[in-house]
This record gives sequence, structure tokens and C-alpha cells, in this order.
Amino acid sequence: MTAVLFLCFFLLCFSFTPSLQHVSESEPLVRFKTSVNITKGDLNSWRTGTDPCNGKWFGIYCQKGQTVSGIHVTRLGLSGIIDVENLKDLPNLRTIRLDNNLLSGPLPPFFKLHGLKSLLLSNNSFSGEIADDFFKDTPQLKRVFFDNNRFTGRIPTSVMQLAGLEELHLQGNEFSGEIPSLTDSNKILKSLDLSNNNLEGEIPKSIGERKNLQMNFQGNEKLCGQPLNIKCDHKPSSTGSGKDPNEVTGKAIFMVIFFLLVFLIVVAIITRWKKKRQPEFRMLGKDHLSDHESVEVRVPDSIKKPIESSKKRSTTDGSSKKGSTHHGKGGAGNPGGGGMGDIIMVNSEKGSFGLPDLMKAAAEVLGNGSLGSAYKAVMANGLSVVVKRIRDMNKLARDAFDVELQRFGKLRHPNVLTPLAYHYRREEKLVVSEYMPKSSLLYVLHGDRGIYHSELTWPTRLKIIQGVARGMQFLHEEFASYELPHGNLKSSNVLLSETYEPLISDYAFLPLLQSNNASQALFAFKSPEFAQKQQVSPKSDVYCLGIILLEVLTGKFPSQYLNNGKGGTDIVEWVQSSFAQHKEEELIDPEIASNTNSLQQMVELLRIGATCIASNPDERENMKETVRRIEGITI
Repeated sequence: MTAVLFLCFFLLCFSFTPSLQHVSESEPLVRFKTSVNITKGDLNSWRTGTDPCNGKWFGIYCQKGQTVSGIHVTRLGLSGIIDVENLKDLPNLRTIRLDNNLLSGPLPPFFKLHGLKSLLLSNNSFSGEIADDFFKDTPQLKRVFFDNNRFTGRIPTSVMQLAGLEELHLQGNEFSGEIPSLTDSNKILKSLDLSNNNLEGEIPKSIGERKNLQMNFQGNEKLCGQPLNIKCDHKPSSTGSGKDPNEVTGKAIFMVIFFLLVFLIVVAIITRWKKKRQPEFRMLGKDHLSDHESVEVRVPDSIKKPIESSKKRSTTDGSSKKGSTHHGKGGAGNPGGGGMGDIIMVNSEKGSFGLPDLMKAAAEVLGNGSLGSAYKAVMANGLSVVVKRIRDMNKLARDAFDVELQRFGKLRHPNVLTPLAYHYRREEKLVVSEYMPKSSLLYVLHGDRGIYHSELTWPTRLKIIQGVARGMQFLHEEFASYELPHGNLKSSNVLLSETYEPLISDYAFLPLLQSNNASQALFAFKSPEFAQKQQVSPKSDVYCLGIILLEVLTGKFPSQYLNNGKGGTDIVEWVQSSFAQHKEEELIDPEIASNTNSLQQMVELLRIGATCIASNPDERENMKETVRRIEGITI
């Protein structure tokens, strides 16, 4: 009997060991919480004596649900001093995200956390120099995001010596001096952004000659090297030159006169070219469409106006009307001004074209969305394109905008729409993409059910859902460092080919938008976590995918798409209520519910969608696991 009691006692103690470990991890996290000030929200779910891995601690991520592996606390207005000692008691901590807060002062000694793989401190006010050997004790670091702070001094050599470094973003600081060379042992660096600092000298060949490395050095006036197409002038020593001072002075005067003449000629050419071309471009600034998002992708013929007629009206209406004055002060060579420039091709698979080809194309208005208006243009060679005028994208300067669009142009996936070209102006940007014959999923589902709805069989709907899921997984892998890899996923941004193959558009725009504009324009900001705590994350994209999945299965238009929430169906409340009452089958669109052989698969897909729209993002699966479950549904 004694032996049996001892065995039961031993098993009881053993079974409580994991939870006791979890509770012990709550203490350093609570100490961390109390050491900082929180001005935009709270961390009330962080309580001593509770399990951080129970799914209820906001911003805490756990490895296999057993031990804390990540702290993601963004947009809470955190200030004060980060006490790293509090975090040393978390042995499996791998990720720290404190971006978009109010933290300031010197960089805390995060090097004491030897197991860190990601350190994301973007958009704070950290300042001062970083010790050259700061990163020598963090060999596992893969992602370092210190952008948009106030760091000064030289870039630490030790960060370039990290063999596993994949992404380094230091843009928007005040780093100076030369860029350290990248270690030869690092073969996997994918993204390097050192733009908008005070760096100088030649970009090391260990960086500049790297293939498959996305790099940005713009905004460093004294930097030179192959990536910038700026030749470095190696100044000779002052001794032993043997040059005649008068000869040097004469050459200098000659060069000044020569460049002055060239400058005057260039100015005259640009001015003449601008006057000749400017009126044609005014037609893209002459619509007065509503700023409210339209749920109809195609508008009735009675309000479809050719852009050419808009051009004629602008001539008679006068330049004082709002929307008709798009004359820039700068020329085409002035990226920061309002000059016209030309179409920049980023994807020539459908052929090349220029701004004149676009201006001469027959055009019609397609609609107006949260990011701007869209036109269909059919060019002389028969190519049909969609031109999107995107407002409120003034966060990035031209060079940074070019880098982002060039990156978009390199994307290749059967379910992601790769842009063809773009046009940059200070006031607005144009993005040109291929026109899809079936328009959008929104239109096919809700626009004119008499035309397409009969074609939306269960196999076709499953094909659309799985294609969207694959495209989203690709975007989440391609833009893994982004707070929102897509950010604006909704049925109007899922285009359909002739065979109903879905192509996702309007992705990865968050870094191009100012924060106040992003929260109004991007659908991910309608997720529960933003409404409750003003936070978004890649899990917000999972929420958006869940809305589309449920929209396709139910055939209902989600009220979540509307700014005022009036109209349509509150698909989140309806689905959650039906699941609570075990009435899942009543959710399925009657058009496909007759396919009784597949009801089990439809209900399983509904369950996946219900998981995606959970109010607590920690209760949602990540994009990879969600896609794996969707792919597992077969007919």
C-alpha cells in the first residue's frame, strides 16, 4: 500500500512539472511589464502565477505550447528602460518585437540573450552609438531590424560577422563612416537596407557583388560603389603630385563652364518636353470619384466615362477646379518633385510599353477603392491592363518606392498578380497590372449572379480557396519581415482568370503608407486585435483569409468590408453563432449544398474558417498551418 501511494505521489508531482515551469516563466515577464510604461493599451493578461503559454497572454508566443519563445509587444506606446536581466530567465526566448513604441535611450544589452534569432526594434527613439562587438555573443541572430531610430556612430562590425544573418534593416538612422565588410561565412543574407543614413566611402565588394541580395543604399550622399552606379574617386596623396597650380586652376574653370552649359541645355530640353507632354497627363487627375469604398468592381455603363473625355473637360473647365491641377514644379529628372517621368517596367512578360501608349489607350473607369481609383486600358497592341491610381503613398521617397516596386516585379507565383509597371509622382502613384477577364472574386460572387454564379460549383470554389491560400503562404514567406505580409486581403483583391484561377493583388502595401492612412485603407486593420488593442500582425492576414473562405462557402457579402458596417451579413457573428448551436450545415450556400457527397468536406472547411476569425489572434493558427489544413480538403 505504501509503495502504491508513493508511486501515485511521484506521478502526480511529475505531471505538474510542466505547468510549474510555465508559471515560473510568468515571473520574469511580469517583471518586464512593470519595468516599462504603457500608454496605449495594457498587458493585463500578463499575471503572475498563470501560464504564459495558455493562449491568453497577449503578445506571447510559445514553442509547441510549452515554453516562451517570443515576445511581440508593438504599438503600445512603451517607454522607459528595458531591463534585459528580467528576460535572461526565459531560456528558450528566440524573438523580441518591440517595434512602433516610444522606447528611447541607448540600446539595451540584448547581447546577454545568447539564443536570440530575431531582434525587431523598428520605429522607436533609441539613440547613441552601438558597441562594435555588440553582436559577437549572439551567433544565432537571423533578423535585425533597428530602422527608423536615432542611432549614431559606425555600423558595428560584429553584425556583419553573423554567419546566419538573413535580414538587416538599419535605414532611417544617423549611422556614419564606412560600411563594414560582410563575412565570407555568411551565404544567406537576403535583405540589407542601409538607406537614409550618413554613410560614406565605397560599398564593400563582399556586399555589392552578392547575387540574390535585396539591398538599398539610397539617401547616403557620400556613398559610392557598383550597387549605386556611382564611381568612387580615389583621391591621390597631396605629396609628389607635380601638377602646375595654374594648369589645375585652368582645367577647373573649363570644367565649370562646360557643366554649366550642359546644365542649361538639359533644363531647356526638359522644359520643352514637359510643356509638350503635361496636358496629356492631366487626364489622370480629372476624376471626381467618391472616397468611399465601392463594393461594386464594375459600375453601370451610365457612369463609365472614357478617360479621354475627362481630358477634354479639363481643357474647358479651367485649371482652378480641384483635381485638375497636377502640374509639377520639378522636371522629369526631379524625383522629389511633381515631374512626370515615364512608365517604369518591372515585368516585361506581356511586352513593354511607355506612358504615351497608356495615354492613347481606350480607357474606362472600373471603380474606386480604399487605396484609389482603377481604370481599364486597352492599348493599341491589344494588351488590356488595369491602371490603379494609388493615393496616400507618400511615406517613401522615390528611391525607396522604386526598390519596393522592383521587388514586386520579381515575384513569380501562379496565384499572385505580379505588376507590369509603375509611374511615380509625388502626389500619386500609378501601378499597372494585367487585366483579368473574370474581374474579381467579389464581382463573381455578388456583382451579377445571373452571369457567373451558376459556374461557381463546389470544385470551382474549392479551387479558388486553395489558390488564394497558396498565394498567401507564398507572400508570407516572401515578406516574412513585414508586420502585414499582405494587409489588404479581401474578395475585391482576388482576381480571377478565365479558368477561375485566383490571383492575389494589392499586397505588401503597409510599408508604403503612412500609419494613419494604413489604418483607414487596409482591411487587416478591421481585425478584432486592432479594434481592441490597436495591434496587427501576420495573424491579421489569417483573419482576412478566414473572411474570404467563409464568404465563398456561404455566398454572403460580409458586412466587415463596409466602412459603416451597414449592409451585407455579419459573417463573423453568424458563423460563430451557428457553430455554437451545431448548425454548421445551414451556413453553406444552397447553390452547392445540394452536392451532398461533399458536405463533410464543406463543413471541415467551415471549421478552418471559424478558427481563422477567432477574436484572440493567439487562438488562430499561423498561415502555414492554415494553408496545410486547407490543402488537405479534397473532393
